[in-house]
Amino acid sequence: MAVDIKSLNHAQLNELINKAQVRQVELRKERVSKLREKVHALLKAEGYTFDDVFGNTRGKSKRAGVPVPPKYRNPADPAQTWSGRGKRPRWFSAALKAGKKEKDMAI
Repeated sequence: MAVDIKSLNHAQLNELINKAQVRQVELRKERVSKLREKVHALLKAEGYTFDDVFGNTRGKSKRAGVPVPPKYRNPADPAQTWSGRGKRPRWFSAALKAGKKEKDMAI
């Protein structure tokens, strides 16, 4: 199917491009689906599940929820600490506004 693109006007050319891009996405989905079927068939033939081979990687990462040691301590209340990650605590922001430096609160 040869298309003479020189004979197409701007609207026709855009339509052809859009159709080609849609078809490209369809072909990719078909290939991925066939590959997924092959992988599942191979796993089934060998007597394994996807999780047996690849682990449960669909959930949180292995590092999620691992506490990070504190990096800063509130000079007014040593029980309050901050790891330096996430939103700054109010005591940290207040201390910076009061003229303290980050290094002054570092542990």
